[in-house]
Amino acid sequence: MGLKKGFKKLCFILLIPLGLLLSYLSTLYPETVENLYSKGLYRVIVTPLNFISGLFPFSLGELLLVGFIILVIVKLIHFVIQLFKAPSQIKKLLLNFIPNLVVFISVVYFCFVIVWGLNYQRLPFSQIAGLEVKPATVSELADVCENLLEQAKELRKYVSENDEGVMFLPAGKQDALKRAYMGYEKAARLYPELGGKYSRPKGVVLSEIMSYLGLEGIYSIYTGEANVNISMPDITFPFTTCHEMAHQRGFAPEDEANYIAYVACKNHPDVDFQYSGMLYALIYAGNELYRNDPDRYAELRNNYSDGMKRDLAAINSYWKKYETPVQDFSSSVNDTYLKANRQEDGVKSYGRMVDLLIAEYRASKR
Repeated sequence: MGLKKGFKKLCFILLIPLGLLLSYLSTLYPETVENLYSKGLYRVIVTPLNFISGLFPFSLGELLLVGFIILVIVKLIHFVIQLFKAPSQIKKLLLNFIPNLVVFISVVYFCFVIVWGLNYQRLPFSQIAGLEVKPATVSELADVCENLLEQAKELRKYVSENDEGVMFLPAGKQDALKRAYMGYEKAARLYPELGGKYSRPKGVVLSEIMSYLGLEGIYSIYTGEANVNISMPDITFPFTTCHEMAHQRGFAPEDEANYIAYVACKNHPDVDFQYSGMLYALIYAGNELYRNDPDRYAELRNNYSDGMKRDLAAINSYWKKYETPVQDFSSSVNDTYLKANRQEDGVKSYGRMVDLLIAEYRASKR
């Protein structure tokens, strides 16, 4: 019996090198990953996950995560109690505990690779969308920023404002979650890969904790849910919702999810989504312009409308409240996660969205 258990554990532990091998091979054959996995196996896996999670009005992923944390705490307490009760048995306890822990990590990691991780190696969205990404001059970047600014300024005229003159969602965030799919319905006419049936995005009950961790949203890999922080400002909400929905559709890199969120917002029938997407595209492009030509960025910034300035001030004011060592630690963990999945720029990869914005701008001028 002991040999059988040991052999079973060894088989599970071998899932780690198997997962690493699959991840490595997927980097060599992105077209195969795109056609067999992202358009095939991933859809087969995520469809029933979305059906099940869609049956619940709350985030099933959040519930499972909280349950898992409680389980880990209970197990650790039980382990410590056992050590105190029988300190002489410490070697035996560790020999049982450590292999079980490794088995658990192996299964979770392998499931991550199969259920989601291979999407990091699919074809770039630029190739799927037929956008030519290549180096751009600062002048070209400035043109893109000015174009985005003019659109954002126009859209800002038609959104609702609260008593402080800041954009807000009159019907609330739950209503925005229900409407988010409409942007993807229209965007899928341009890019069929963005289509499909998925469970609607969900607000997270423990959103305040997410804010302390510096998280606007999170994709729940094992339940197929797009989860969104409902504590953050309304201006941020539509764009972030569409960002997490991009992950739901199998687009893993953050820069691509940002661009796809912008596309979904821009194609949404409602102006609040359009403005949120356009403003965030301007933020990302403007940040790049500031890094490359601060003077030109200052000129651009002076042309923001008063409403846009109030919106940006509200976003900055909100996140300033949560600038803590916890947020710094969360950012470093996220950075490590992205690099582990071959997003070599780490958190800086979020800025590469601008390459797609420039490519789109070029294409529109042809």
